[in-house]
This record gives sequence, C-alpha cells and structure tokens, in this order.
Amino acid sequence: MRNSKWLHMPGVPDDVGSIVTVGTFDGIHLGHWTILQEISERARVTERRSVLVTFEPHPLKVLRPELATQSLTTPVEKKEILAESGLDYAVFIAFNKVLSKYQPRQFVKEILVERLNVQELVIGHDHGFGRDRSGNVDTLRELGEELGFQVDVVEPVEVGGAVVSSTRIRNAVNAGRMDEVELCLGRLYSISGTVVYGEQRGRNLGYPTANLSLSHEDKLMPRPGIYAVQCRVDGERYSGALHLGPRPTFKGLSSSIEVHLLDFDRDIYGSEVAVEFVRFLREIVPFDSPQQLIAQMGKDAEAARRTVDERARSL
Repeated sequence: MRNSKWLHMPGVPDDVGSIVTVGTFDGIHLGHWTILQEISERARVTERRSVLVTFEPHPLKVLRPELATQSLTTPVEKKEILAESGLDYAVFIAFNKVLSKYQPRQFVKEILVERLNVQELVIGHDHGFGRDRSGNVDTLRELGEELGFQVDVVEPVEVGGAVVSSTRIRNAVNAGRMDEVELCLGRLYSISGTVVYGEQRGRNLGYPTANLSLSHEDKLMPRPGIYAVQCRVDGERYSGALHLGPRPTFKGLSSSIEVHLLDFDRDIYGSEVAVEFVRFLREIVPFDSPQQLIAQMGKDAEAARRTVDERARSL
C-alpha cells in the first residue's frame, strides 16, 4: 500500500481510474474490512486502483472537540493495519476548518473526481459527508449520475447478534469486554508505550513490572482492572498480567499502566512495548497487607497464562 496526503496527493495516478471508499475508519473493524475487500477485488477485476480516503484528525476533534471521543486506532496504528490490507493507496486528508466547509458536491468533484478519477465509490450504509454531514447515500448517487461514477453501498456486518460499529466497540472497550472487542475487530485490541522507570514496587514484591508511558494520549483505554495480555517486545511475544488504573494498596501512588511479563527477565527500559488485551481478569481492590497482594499477584499471573494459552488453543 502506498501512502499519500492531500492537498497534492502525489503518487496516485489517474490514468486507469480508481475504486474508492471514504470514511473515518476508526478501529478498522470487520465492517470496514468488508468494504476494503470489496474495493480491492473490484480493482483487481477491472484493473483499476483501490483507494481509501480517510481523515486525520477525526472531524469531530476539529468541529466539536467537546463531543469528540478518544480513538480506537492511532494514526500510526491505522497506517500499519492498512499496510496489510492489500489496498493500492491510502490517502490521509488533513481535516481542518477549510475542508469542513466543503459542500458535498465540491468535495466529490474536487477530490474524488478531479484528483482521484473515481470510477466506482463503495461506502458504508450510514455514510455522511460534506458540510454538517449534509451529504448522504442519495446525494452520492445523484452526483454519480452527474459526474460519471457508480455508487454502491455495503450492508452492515453482524457478529454476536448485533451490528459491528465503532460505537459498539468503544462501548465494549469502556466496559472491559475484550472478547467482544476482538470479535468485532477481528484482532486483539492493543496499546503501545515506552517502558519507563517506576517505584520498583513490583520487583520488590517478587513480580517485576514494566511501567508504560503511552505513545499516544488520545488512544481509548479499557476500564481500570487486571487483564490477561499478550505483549510484543523486540519482535517477540510474551504473555503477561497487566495492571491498568489506581494502586490503592499503597498510599500516595498515582494510577499506572504496568505489565508483568511471564517467563521474562531482561532490562527493557526505553523499549517500545505493544500490549494486546486478551481478557479482563478482575477489578482493582485494596489489600490489607503486601503479603495479600503478593498472593493475589501470583494468582493473576497464573490466570493470565491460562487465559492466553486457552485463547491460543482455540484459534
């Protein structure tokens, strides 16, 4: 997949025409994948180019920042996922106040037709665009007839008895329902961060932890709790137990994100670690003594190992 940015959109030839999809694609979930597979297949059959157009930042962050939610995928994550999609091009448009004032016809004509030579436009069932989201599927079909491109709508995808959507996934992340999140994404939900120095309490208790400073503060975090996780460190995968949230057993400590990696004993300060959430294990509770906490940490480690192993066997 090639990557380009508006305004100039370098590297997107218009000689054979494009099969295009447009959207925010937050999370890049199974519903999105259905659209991406559709445009990739159509491009292959027609010998055209498959092009995804998305926006950074999310339009709400510019137009109504007080209503904007944290992201399911950071810009870096989105690009990494799309690099494996089989698309020919992904165009990241810098969303700003100028672009927000584009009327539907202006957006379609100037960007999709004149810059990308769209021949077919494939969109989701709830697509809205243009100033104040005044454009919809009917608008696009009218513009398609006028400007010479075909419009097709991909119906929503259902899993677990409900439609897959970014809102559904966001609610599941907030609730810690990581099994539902994985079902909707088609992959484990992840965060990444740099290992930084902490208070060394985990090490002193016999369970050393890697304290993480998040790489992207706008990333949506699951609810506080203890999680079974998989971690990627220097290209290798390790199971682990993650603490996310307050540390009530010891007074005066702030909330933290720290992971105890199983079967691991290396200095990784300064390293980048990716954490994939497998399952929520338990709530965070205060303990009356360090000894009680140590006993529970041992149970958490074993529960995490068992949970990650069970998932691996089920794949």
